[in-house]
Amino acid sequence: MNSDVLDTAPASRIEAIVIGASAGGVEALLNIFGSLEPGFALPIIVVLHLPEQRRSQLVEVIARRVAMPVVEAPDKAVIEAGTLYLAAPGYHLSVEQDRSLSLSLEARLHYSRPAIDYLFESAADAYGPALLAVLLTGANQDGARGLAQVKRLGGLTVVQDPDEAQVATMPEAALAQQQPDYILPLRGIGRLLVELERTSC
Repeated sequence: MNSDVLDTAPASRIEAIVIGASAGGVEALLNIFGSLEPGFALPIIVVLHLPEQRRSQLVEVIARRVAMPVVEAPDKAVIEAGTLYLAAPGYHLSVEQDRSLSLSLEARLHYSRPAIDYLFESAADAYGPALLAVLLTGANQDGARGLAQVKRLGGLTVVQDPDEAQVATMPEAALAQQQPDYILPLRGIGRLLVELERTSC
């Protein structure tokens, strides 16, 4: 389904959303999250490539613009409904089988820690068909392999339309590996999240 017109909601019941972004990602995330109504009930887990050398202000920036709790992902925390988790700079973020969060200091992947592939692959293993994965703007290949794993395990996959992405490298890398369920502009991704939350919760 490759349109920004969502004719029908997917049949799957989604229990969690994972999002990966790099260059241009803050603006893209704020655009998507602006569509979410107060009380949005699905958990959202985000990896955004950030410089490691300083404390991230991302939680504060996004919390001011989003109508749901926003936290830096804590190690060993059980994923809670209606919460937006942001990966901490310098740590890989993954989802355990018991649907808790895990931080690690394993080697960088695609020159990145956190890496989107770590999050997507682990979340696919934990949630299977109940996962929605979204890959946004970015300047490297991170996320393509993880998105393919989400698809293999039955989850829904979304890639930002490369024509709209601030940096198209990451969406194009994902499209070179597999055909996602949706290729959408940001406003279409926001609408999809709203529709999935309505039909899943």
